[in-house]
Amino acid sequence: MIKVLIIDDDFMVAKVHAGFIQRTPGFTVVGAAHTGAQAVAETGRLQPDLVLLDIHLPDINGLDLMQRLRGVAPELDVLVISAAREVETVRKALRGGIVHYLIKPFSQTDLQERLEHYRNAYQSLDASKDVAEQSDVNRVFGLDRAERPLPKGCSIETLKLVEAALNAAAGDVSAAEVAQELGTSRVSARRYLEYLHDEGTLDVRLKYGVGRPERRYVLKA
Repeated sequence: MIKVLIIDDDFMVAKVHAGFIQRTPGFTVVGAAHTGAQAVAETGRLQPDLVLLDIHLPDINGLDLMQRLRGVAPELDVLVISAAREVETVRKALRGGIVHYLIKPFSQTDLQERLEHYRNAYQSLDASKDVAEQSDVNRVFGLDRAERPLPKGCSIETLKLVEAALNAAAGDVSAAEVAQELGTSRVSARRYLEYLHDEGTLDVRLKYGVGRPERRYVLKA
């Protein structure tokens, strides 16, 4: 469960946001703070995974508060929720290493979408993995395949057929075997397979024989 601390000077707004979070699977609200001083104390005491941070606090600017919060909780992630729309404010927040910047007012769906992205992307980079794949990094920066263009000449429909062929295969396959299965050219099949490899979906195994080694592809476990 991802522990969330809400930092907002408005008691009622903080309560509304808490309701949004509690209705998002995988998250729980552990507390709320309404001043910078209270936020530092509560962050140190509760050790949340994520804070929802308003910029306009009565005793300190929220962006100036971020480093103090990380001083008492070094692994803390920050999602800024603010009515501040100034470009320089947004830039400063980004330079401070936030996971997202959500402008007030926003809906429950808006917040839940950001929280779900955080859960699926940032939390997947945990200590159980020593090395990040490119696909892991892509998720963190919002560059997953749903938002990225396919290579020139490729289509999402054919990509799905290639993925289906890989799922149906008993083991590794070559570009020639996939091409024969789908009725496409070997060059076209290899383009899709290399794309999936670059995305971190496939492993490549080299089969040595006469001439150049054959590249064989298999879904990652």
